[in-house]
Amino acid sequence: MDSFEKFAFAPTPTANRPLLGLTVLVVEDSRFACEAIRLLCLRSGARIRRADSLKSARRHLQAYRPSVLIIDLGLPDGSGVELIRDLSQVKPRVDVILAISGIADMEQAALQAGADAFVEKPMQSLAAFQEVVLQNLPENQRPVGPRVLPDDLVEPDMMAFQDDLAHVDDVISTQPDDATLAYLTQFLSGVAQIAQDTELATATKALADVHQLGHPTGSALGAVQSIVKNRLSDKIAV
Repeated sequence: MDSFEKFAFAPTPTANRPLLGLTVLVVEDSRFACEAIRLLCLRSGARIRRADSLKSARRHLQAYRPSVLIIDLGLPDGSGVELIRDLSQVKPRVDVILAISGIADMEQAALQAGADAFVEKPMQSLAAFQEVVLQNLPENQRPVGPRVLPDDLVEPDMMAFQDDLAHVDDVISTQPDDATLAYLTQFLSGVAQIAQDTELATATKALADVHQLGHPTGSALGAVQSIVKNRLSDKIAV
């Protein structure tokens, strides 16, 4: 489809759905985080696809070109920074490349790699999500006229939180090496922030700190696993 066809057949954005006509590829291994983004896209009018790894994302991108890429920086098969660096150099470039992470210190690396913006998890504000996408769209693609500024926060299904915790429990049970621990702390940091689980977030940060300092991680990892198992045993009303 050439540029004329793309815009001739694209739905017209509305005040309530300012991202109508955009397609979003979310590269995110957390089901909980992706569910939040799915709700944001649904409420904004954008279509969404998901890839849960670098390999899956590259396969998606061979088949179609999204309007917006939202890339988590901690993925099971590598860093999202690598994907951002590669895609920022492709011509024609994807219109908007956003980096997301539960670790604020990752912002500089993401921007240097070519991301248009960095968003710290949790990404749950409808207004903030729409604003960061619209601000980084090429000017000739931004909707004209007034739009609604919603103050809503999306609430992803807690069953997705349970799925993420089950994944964490499985990873911990394999006696993770250094690389897997680094991935695990990034993954769980974002999940804990979206769930507003302060206890889990604190334990995850403690694990990340001792791991970064090169200290033994057995005690900190055990504390995280204990919290995860407690959460998995909870009865959650859906």
